[in-house]
Amino acid sequence: MLGLSLAGPVLAQAVSDDGQIYTRGQVVEVIQDSPVTDSPLDNAEQILLVEILKGEDLGQVVTVTYTFSTTNYEHQRLEIGDKVVLTRVIDARGDNYYVLDHYRLPAVIIYLGFFAVAACVFGRARGAGSLLGLAASLAILMFFVVPRIIAGDNPLVISFIGAGAIAVVSILLAHGFKRRTLVALVATLVALAVAFILAILSATLANMSGAGTEEAVYLQFSYLTNLDLRGLLLGGIIIGTLGVLDDVTTTQVATVEEIGFANPTLGVGELYRRGISVGREHIAALVNTLILAYAGASFPLFLLFVLPDHPPLWIVLNNEHIVEEILRALVGGSALMLAVPISTALAAAVFGSLTKPAQARAKHGAHQH
Repeated sequence: MLGLSLAGPVLAQAVSDDGQIYTRGQVVEVIQDSPVTDSPLDNAEQILLVEILKGEDLGQVVTVTYTFSTTNYEHQRLEIGDKVVLTRVIDARGDNYYVLDHYRLPAVIIYLGFFAVAACVFGRARGAGSLLGLAASLAILMFFVVPRIIAGDNPLVISFIGAGAIAVVSILLAHGFKRRTLVALVATLVALAVAFILAILSATLANMSGAGTEEAVYLQFSYLTNLDLRGLLLGGIIIGTLGVLDDVTTTQVATVEEIGFANPTLGVGELYRRGISVGREHIAALVNTLILAYAGASFPLFLLFVLPDHPPLWIVLNNEHIVEEILRALVGGSALMLAVPISTALAAAVFGSLTKPAQARAKHGAHQH
């Protein structure tokens, strides 16, 4: 995806299946600005001169009419120097360009570069490995999960298989092939299976259809008539949960291993008790973090709770779209909480039964002496 983003600016133009031609331009003059009205339902209109930056009309200046909602007028209006995405439509009305949107990819690429540099600088080899794991995860989603769902396979099953593959590849790339990583990987897969069961139970008990969002319904009616919307919803929950499972399992396994090396005399039971003590702190932090993450992603929904002249709160909360978001958070949070004892128990069983290195035993004996 990074490669495609970087390649985008050098592509002359893109032709879609509907015959429209997409290119980029830069505003060189604002000929006319419509006044701002008090009604957010009104449309604003600008007449602009735009220089074509790519394609066969490179360098030409065309007159373009840009119509947009007056909502957030100052953030949507265009000014001289702004770069825009243009669509060229050839029909009975002639050959015309229209402003499709602001051109935002340069900002995305800048922050993507900052993200990658920060990961490598502060994470070093682990950070670079995590970036490779991220690339592998995106590749599995784009070249396996999405194509198989489009081909008509069960979205839940495909998402679960894809999530398992993502876990294996991303964890090994990010953390290296060693005993600690393998234990964390097994714990992640077990917790993923738990999330799979919880997701199915939640959808069954809440009578979820998966048609709670306009995007899902549009996708089914316009493109994929046989798409299993309920399976798509559950598959999204599984993949979303996996995104945080890695953090929980690897942290817990590493904690137990380090406790074992710090005190080689500890057995399986004592390692578990000390590891789960740290895990409880992790759970307390993760529950709040996870719920707030989902709340931030669905923040406009929270405004529905306090709007005047709106149905009662229980009616709002009963809406399928809102229930979907609630179940995403609750199923994901439940799987994460269960991942703590699962990973701690597996790590205690493995590292508590292993013969500790002689150096660790000698260090512990010298410390007690």
